[in-house]
Amino acid sequence: MRAGKAEAWVCSLLLALGALPAAAAPSVLASPSASLPLAAMTVPFFAAEHVVAPSTDAAPAPADETTTEVRRLVDTALLQRDVRYRFGGRDPSGGFDCSGFVHYVFAQALGLDLPPNSAAQFRVGERVDRDAMRTGDLVFFRDRHGRINHVGIYLDDGRFIHSPSRGERVRVDSLAESYWARRFAGAKRMDALAQR
Repeated sequence: MRAGKAEAWVCSLLLALGALPAAAAPSVLASPSASLPLAAMTVPFFAAEHVVAPSTDAAPAPADETTTEVRRLVDTALLQRDVRYRFGGRDPSGGFDCSGFVHYVFAQALGLDLPPNSAAQFRVGERVDRDAMRTGDLVFFRDRHGRINHVGIYLDDGRFIHSPSRGERVRVDSLAESYWARRFAGAKRMDALAQR
């Protein structure tokens, strides 16, 4: 390909990608020997979720879309590891209690506004059998009186992330540990993740 045609092709490609302002194209094409400005050679990055807006009346989301949501949820939760526990806490700067942690993660990752406490969170979503739990499901625990008093987010392989109690920090634990195994009350899948 000759130099003039190659530069015209590159210019067209940069215009199509949005990396070259339309006003700059005539000057670049008029002077084939002129070099393209550095800014014209950068191609903007657009995350797939920003390029294609999902339809509100579409069929259930394809697996890769829900996988992205689950990954975002897990990444957001794991970023909160080591944030201190604070009763009634709802953000990383002040600390989290268990339901505040879950509320924050779902709001940040998925834009969901879950109820404010673990008992109310237990009343929403779809019940899930223990052997059918998937990443992103909520796991709930009872106190010695049988009341729901704790919640975490299931990760995988029997592990969950949560904000345990006063004096502790957000961490990953195993459902197989005797303390959690004895108190396990069930799992729920929030509607936004039920389609996967």
